[in-house]
Amino acid sequence: MLRIAVVEDDAACARQLQEYILRFSRERGETIETEVFTDGAQLVMDYRPVWDILLLDIEMPRMDGMTAAQTVRRADPSVIIIFITNMAKYAIKGYEVDAMDFVLKPVSYFAFSVKLGKALGVLSSRVQHSLIVPSEGGIRKVPAEDVYYIEVADHRLHIHARDGDYTMLGTLREMEEQLEGLHFTRCNKCYLINLRHVVHLKGGTVTLSGGQELQVSRPRKKEFQMAVMNYYGGGGR
Repeated sequence: MLRIAVVEDDAACARQLQEYILRFSRERGETIETEVFTDGAQLVMDYRPVWDILLLDIEMPRMDGMTAAQTVRRADPSVIIIFITNMAKYAIKGYEVDAMDFVLKPVSYFAFSVKLGKALGVLSSRVQHSLIVPSEGGIRKVPAEDVYYIEVADHRLHIHARDGDYTMLGTLREMEEQLEGLHFTRCNKCYLINLRHVVHLKGGTVTLSGGQELQVSRPRKKEFQMAVMNYYGGGGR
C-alpha cells in the first residue's frame, strides 16, 4: 500500500488531486491511502516519516511548500516530493530539497498520472527497505542502503548510518531477518555489515566506506569473504 500526503490550501484543488489519485489507483491496481493537509505547518507538526509521496503546493499562507519540504527533509531523506505550483520558476528551487518533479496548475490528469507513474517507478526500483528508528523528539526513517553496519552492545542495537548513529531495542537476529535479501552479513557475532559499503578486506579487518575498520572473527572469516566476493562478483550493487 502506498501512502500519499496532499498538502494544499485550496480545497477544490485538494479534492481534484484526491480524485486523480483514486482514478490512478484504479487504473494501476494500486492500493493508495491519502491524507490532506491544509498547509505546510500542519504537515510538519509532529511529522512522522510514514509517507511514500508528498504532493506539496508551493504557495500557502502559513508555511509555504518549500519551507515545509526543507523541514521534512531533515527527518525524512527518502520520501518523494512532487511540487504542485502555479509558476514553474518556484519549482526550479526544488533541487534544494531533492524534489523529484513538479506539476503546473491547473493540473491535468494526464500530466499528473505521468508524474505519479514516475514516482512509483522510483519506489519500485529502490533495492532498499527503511528502518524506523528512535531519534530526538520522535522517530526517523533510515534507508537500509544508507546503513554502514549494525552493532549489538549492552543488549541494544546501535545503527551506524550516513546521517548519524541510532540506538534501539532488539536483537541482531531480528535485524538479520528484517534485512534478509539486502546484502547484510555478519563479520562477527556483534556486527552485521552492509556489503555495499565494504571498500577493503584484508586479513581480519574490513574497512567500510564510512571509514570504519571492523574486526572479522576467525569462525566467520571464510563465510564473510565468500559473501563479499559473491556480492561484488555478482554485481550486487
